[in-house]
Amino acid sequence: MEDMGLLELELEQLLKHSNDNIVITDGQGIVLRSSPNCREIYGKDVLYLIGKTVHDLQKENIFKPSVTLQVLDEKKEVQVLQRTNTGRIVMATGIPVFDDNKNIIRVISFSHDLTEIEQLNADYEQLQIKMKHYETEIEELRTKDTNIAGMVIQSTTMKKIWHLIRRMASSDANVVLYGETGVGKSVFARALHKKSDRSKNAFIEVNCGAIPESLFESELFGYEQGAFTGASQKGKLGLIELANQGTLFLDEIAEISLDHQVKLLKVLEEKVVTRVGGSTANEVDFRLVTATNRNLSDMVKSGTFREDLYYRLNVIPIDIPALRDRKEDIYHLVHYYLTHFNEKYHTNKVLSVSTIDVLQQYDWPGNVRELENLIERLIVTCDQQTIHPIDLPFIHQNKTAEMELDNNVLESFEQQGMTLKEHIQHVEKEWLQRAYRQYKTTYEMADYLGISQATVVRRLKKYQINSK
Repeated sequence: MEDMGLLELELEQLLKHSNDNIVITDGQGIVLRSSPNCREIYGKDVLYLIGKTVHDLQKENIFKPSVTLQVLDEKKEVQVLQRTNTGRIVMATGIPVFDDNKNIIRVISFSHDLTEIEQLNADYEQLQIKMKHYETEIEELRTKDTNIAGMVIQSTTMKKIWHLIRRMASSDANVVLYGETGVGKSVFARALHKKSDRSKNAFIEVNCGAIPESLFESELFGYEQGAFTGASQKGKLGLIELANQGTLFLDEIAEISLDHQVKLLKVLEEKVVTRVGGSTANEVDFRLVTATNRNLSDMVKSGTFREDLYYRLNVIPIDIPALRDRKEDIYHLVHYYLTHFNEKYHTNKVLSVSTIDVLQQYDWPGNVRELENLIERLIVTCDQQTIHPIDLPFIHQNKTAEMELDNNVLESFEQQGMTLKEHIQHVEKEWLQRAYRQYKTTYEMADYLGISQATVVRRLKKYQINSK
């Protein structure tokens, strides 16, 4: 009896002074004992837990998920991650105790608080983001000649386009910028102007699709006093004359009617413009840059665009790829706009790594303009400092994105009952697959992941990811 009393005393002291929370249940999952620190970790006193079944406690989200239930089900030692009602992240290990007939008579679980470690991981993640951002800033300083608002040049494709822009800037050859809506055609048009000898003179941007056809001629060519009812008595300079000695940028050039195409062609051929209601031809000297999201060659074949004007405009065609075709730029564009809007709204918002990953996998039908608008929206609407994937509006509209999100958040691992080792392996594989998609060589992957190239090769082989 004295030995039993001594064992009881030892057990009480062990429960009282253990840094881990210890819970002991019988073979049916009824709580028999618990450490006093259960309130701090699980939000309930010892007396509340004792006598309750782990089934009930799991329903109350106190043990979420219950490691004891998994031990009783699998009849072996089990380890799971839990998120408690008190906001703590806990690694719970359950150990079965068998009788001589191999029946479970007790389950002892140890819950180790990982909250501080998780916070350190989060802090480290933010540090990595900042380091990457600083690296980006250094790279921008190295390529300061691309320092034009809204322009981020990182992908090989965009660097080639930028090189062509710089070469063409010094000439007066007509340029057509092709690309989907939102890819940044107007940004490149401004870059052409800023890098040219005309940079000190006017850059006149005209959205041809936004001007009513009835007003197009008077807006573009100007008019003399009294040219038509309602006209200014002083007359008005047209946009073409305003661009004299500078650059005229005609966006959405495909929207010009055939009649107005004829008049524009005459200006380009003769370098003179005659205002509406006037008879004097005024000389003009401007660099013409046009842009469209349509195929002008197909329009020529269908008879909706003049062939002679097409060849006059299409001296130097430049195709700007969609954002989904140059995903290397997404990361840098995100941080460009994040910095810009943080400064504008006097905030200090950051994006989690998983959020950036989702952004890099999204197709961006609205291209750079959609990305810019999204970052501004997130800066303005998100209450918390760190922006998570769940904050992205398209997460709720795109099932593929939801699946991508589920692979990145902690809750998915909890629901799957993954062990810590399996959790780590899963995350490691995700990072390797991300690097494999984003970079061309194992050396670039190694630099991105912060490990050696040899380690990258071994890990690719381990997870059966095709090496490069």
